[in-house]
Formats: sequence, structure tokens, C-alpha cells
Amino acid sequence: MPGRVPAPTPEAPPPMEPIKQSTALEVVGLRAGYGTGDVLKGVDMQVYENRITAIIGPSGCGKSTLIRCMNRMHEIHSRATTSGEIRLDGDNIFKMDPVLLRRKVGMVFQRPNPFPTMTIFQNVGAGLVLNGMRDKARLAEVVEQSLRQAALWDEVKDKLHQSALNLSGGQQQRLCIARALAVSPKILLLDEPCSALDPIATARIEELLLELKQNLTIVIVTHNMQQAARSSDYTGFMLLGDLVEFGITDKIFTNPGDQRTQDYVTGRFG
Repeated sequence: MPGRVPAPTPEAPPPMEPIKQSTALEVVGLRAGYGTGDVLKGVDMQVYENRITAIIGPSGCGKSTLIRCMNRMHEIHSRATTSGEIRLDGDNIFKMDPVLLRRKVGMVFQRPNPFPTMTIFQNVGAGLVLNGMRDKARLAEVVEQSLRQAALWDEVKDKLHQSALNLSGGQQQRLCIARALAVSPKILLLDEPCSALDPIATARIEELLLELKQNLTIVIVTHNMQQAARSSDYTGFMLLGDLVEFGITDKIFTNPGDQRTQDYVTGRFG
């Protein structure tokens, strides 16, 4: 009998191409400080579109200064200094109108800061009214959409005209996120947004961020290592004004390339 013809060897699948990431912000040689001292000492990094980037590091290392530079809040300080560039869509933000920039790069602060004399509705619509929106029907539409995006609509839809101060701390923080979302930013910066919240409210904010990144680029400063590990795609570790290491979050937490990063994420200091 003739020998059996061997089955053809299946061809190996072609190697997967690396995922191509689009850059939302590019930080180049950024130095910033107050008066004569530099808080940031020449930071270079990329912020990728539709991803969550966490900035971690001990207190005083420059995390908040870094993200405040990203929408030019840093320069509000009377003695603020900056050099280097931050590029948005290829343009240096330090040459842009800061008001126009902040429509594209919104910010939520450490503690909830709703406008105390305004209702829930007025808080969310404040930026739109300031920018000239007078169509009441359109304003109501955007306020509802923003509250839905912030996972708050079902909780406040029957009390839109009550004071925002009647809300819980976690609700107030989501209200501030809704206020930032109402002007349709491309990038949302959050400076330790959960540090004043309980674990349940923190979990709600983290879930919200994972949903929002489908349409937004997010940068979050956090002291919470677990939060960074759970929520972010990329992580940057800062120490004494330097960006020591930046990369995919899983690698930063499981196989960092710098011993100082290893020491920090394992709790040896900080």
C-alpha cells in the first residue's frame, strides 16, 4: 500500500501588530515651579487617547503641579514659572488662550467644589451659560446628558432645582465631573478625586471613569496604589520632581524597570 500522505502543516498565524496609540497630550521638557525653585525638573511623557493615565508618587513629588500645567491652572499662582512645552493636537498649550484650552482640557479637584449658591442644574450648566448658550431646551438637554454620563441622573432628576450642597460627598464629586463634561472636553484631569470619599463612593467614581474613557482621555493623580492598578491603562511614577518611570500599568506594578519604582509600589517608602 502506498504510504499515507502527511497532512499539510498549518501555517503559523502572522505576528500581531503592536497596538497603535494616538497621543492626546505630549509633555516635552516641562519644568515648573514657584518663584526660584523647580517642582518639575524636565518631564517628558505621552498621554494616550481614550486611555486612563495614573500619576503616582509620594506627597510633594510634583504630581498635582504636572496636571495643573496640563490646563494651565498652575500659572494662576502669582509666582508660578514654567518652561518646556505641552502639545495638544500638535500645538503648544502655553501659546493658546487659556479659556479656550480649559474647554478642551477639563479638571476635577481633590475635594468636591460645587458652586454653593447654585442649584444642581445651574452647576452643570454653568460653563455652557458662560460660553454663551441661551437656548433653554438645548441647555436642559446637555445638562441631562452630562448627568447621565456622570451616572448621577437617576439620583437627582427630581431635585435639579435644589441646592447642590444637599448632595452627599460622592454625589457632589460626580456633579463636578458632570459640570466638566458639559462643555465636551477632549481630556479630563482629576487631582485625587476620591481622597475625601468613602469606599463605596470611590468604587462608583472608578466605574464611571472606565465608562468615560470610551469617549475621553483621562489623567488621574492618586495616592491609592490599588486605585491606580485597578483603573488605569498607563502609570507614571514621580519622585522629587522627576518622572522616574512611565509605562503600561501592569508592568509598572509587577515588573518595573527602576528600583525606586519597585520600592514605592511595594510600600517600602512613601
